[in-house]
Amino acid sequence: MKIQLLVVSFLFFFFIIISHDCAESRMPHLLANGLASANSKNYLTQKAIWFNQTLDHFSPINHIRFQQRYYEFLDYFRAPDGPIFLQICGEASCNGITNDYLGVLAKKFGAAIVTLEHRYYGKSSPFNTLSTENLKYLSSKQALFDLAAFREFYQESLNKKLNRSKNDNPWIVFGVSFAGALSAWFRLKFPHLTCGSLASSAVVQAVYNFTDFDKQIGESAGPDCKSSLQETTKLVEEKLASDKTAVKTFFGAAQLKNDGDFLYFLADAAVTAFQYGNPDILCTPMVEAKKNGKNLLETYASYVKDYYLGTLGVGVQTYDQQYLKRTALSENSGDRLWWFQVCTEVAYFQVAPLNDSIRSSKVNTRHVNSLESSRSQLIRHTVQYCLSWMRHTSEKNVFGEGIYPDVDATNIYYGGTKLAGSKIVFTNGSQDPWRHASKQTSSPDSDATNCSSPDAVQKVRQQVIERIDLWLSECQDGGRSYI
Repeated sequence: MKIQLLVVSFLFFFFIIISHDCAESRMPHLLANGLASANSKNYLTQKAIWFNQTLDHFSPINHIRFQQRYYEFLDYFRAPDGPIFLQICGEASCNGITNDYLGVLAKKFGAAIVTLEHRYYGKSSPFNTLSTENLKYLSSKQALFDLAAFREFYQESLNKKLNRSKNDNPWIVFGVSFAGALSAWFRLKFPHLTCGSLASSAVVQAVYNFTDFDKQIGESAGPDCKSSLQETTKLVEEKLASDKTAVKTFFGAAQLKNDGDFLYFLADAAVTAFQYGNPDILCTPMVEAKKNGKNLLETYASYVKDYYLGTLGVGVQTYDQQYLKRTALSENSGDRLWWFQVCTEVAYFQVAPLNDSIRSSKVNTRHVNSLESSRSQLIRHTVQYCLSWMRHTSEKNVFGEGIYPDVDATNIYYGGTKLAGSKIVFTNGSQDPWRHASKQTSSPDSDATNCSSPDAVQKVRQQVIERIDLWLSECQDGGRSYI
């Protein structure tokens, strides 16, 4: 068996495979909603269809089912034998099939596009309340079986429409970010159900101490911008010590009573500029302010309020532990849902490295212990979302007792960056901090590709087209799929 894992990296964060509003950023989730317009012209379809999904795929006695939302787009479908492109929605509400590069690929290959909303998110919640007990069926393993069950259901439904039986169209799965990891894992665990996988920014490695995240922001920022951000962090810490209410209000985040929540919010605001390929919107004013002796706090606050909270529409409540404890089902429940997945499977705790960090190493002056390293303080703040009780307080945490991310088990189960799947293309942006949780090296019989210009991106797109063409020809020659 040939193991072919093609890895493509490119300067800045171009989604050469697909871009979509199902899920894009792991924290906060509202970012995906802020980036996507509600204009129906941005969608190929927003007509929801419903599938009766199994709640617990691993229980022989639990026969409970729930309604899971999906979409289909058949305008480009070359019946009866055209391929089916399964676009995986991740950790946010899935509001339709977006009109993006996946549509271009579907038109070229005569493919149908279907997309399934992730269980619990959007309109696909099995429960009316999101207590910790009710969240026990929220996991990547259950989600992968959802995809497998849906794939079989949809194929059977298509066969009935086409008045045929026991035929299989070739399927290829697509995903970005956490959905990119699901795409790779689906090909890994169900190779007989798909011809290949395209996984963009696929965070396949669960990471407990994710210090490389902050290091990447520093590298991407460059020395001048990095220095201005580090100085800003120090100024914020000083203001927190003297008048925390004033500095939080200054940044439009007065509702964040916990200092650690506030510092995490400020760090995430900076991350966004680099993750989505807009470093100049942050770095240009920050570098200029420092060069000309202007107030760095005012400059950064303007960026946070105008761009992060304004243009992108991120909600401050996303960072509030009190808000995350709410169990009532609402359109903003995705924040609590994703933190549950973080706290049970993947962690991705974006802690500060021991030296030269941009994000604050401090959490809250009440938490500081002279015997602890600053790094352990930030880890402690992050995991207090997950652990049963907060240290130094009597306040119960977000999910109660016994919730903790077993990253070793996750990486053993899927393989981490050493996953042994075949026919998977990984794409990563060289400036994207999440690439350090993705696969960045190719298998021996495939070549990694790096590109830093529009022409090079076009070449990568062509390479992707060639891969899809090869996978489809192999599927059609060998029945379902070559494993």
